[in-house]
Amino acid sequence: MTTILIVDDEQDMRNLINVMLRQSGFQTLQANGGLEAIKSLIEHQVDLIILDIMMPHMNGFEVCTEIRKTSDVPIIFLTARDANEDKVKGLTIGADDYVVKPFTSNELVARIQAVLRRIRGEVVEVTNKLLVKDSIELDEISRKVYVSGKVIPLTLKEFELLHLFMDNENVVYTREQLLETIWSLHYSGGTRTVDTHIKTLRLKLGHEAGQFIHTVWGLGYRFEVSK
Repeated sequence: MTTILIVDDEQDMRNLINVMLRQSGFQTLQANGGLEAIKSLIEHQVDLIILDIMMPHMNGFEVCTEIRKTSDVPIIFLTARDANEDKVKGLTIGADDYVVKPFTSNELVARIQAVLRRIRGEVVEVTNKLLVKDSIELDEISRKVYVSGKVIPLTLKEFELLHLFMDNENVVYTREQLLETIWSLHYSGGTRTVDTHIKTLRLKLGHEAGQFIHTVWGLGYRFEVSK
């Protein structure tokens, strides 16, 4: 059974979400704040996190950033903050979706199912395939990336971006296409999250390998190994 961790400092809100999710067949855990959430991740198997932003001591952005240091568990922000810059920040630091309060049970469950379907679909579709482009090796089974034989730790989104590029060398992807393909979002508020992830991915790959991700001015990005 799918287990969802509900992180919100308001008990009434946690209880409301808890009822919605259990009625839809999910198993739930609750955390009163960031520290409890991180503790729950260590102690329990969690398949997805519903995360509020406006919490004392440790806000949702800080919680997400901390979780992403060690885990790729799917995260959906559920918050009253509807400013465009908050949505961009949430996606940039590693969230898989961003839902604004007030919300309906049907919307929340649909968003959860969409994220889980995407994540689990990747597992089903994986084949025993090692992509090799110059000094970069990408192992789809272990989901590890090596540059010149050294393991490069990537987040889920960074791995997905690199996998897409390496599997489609010389194809130009617009930022909007990358948002839709990697984040499953039709996002009209800006594409800064794509640029931020590309920048970080290049830095992690290193100077030489990072240059294989080319900026196509006015369009987007293309992966091409220098000849």
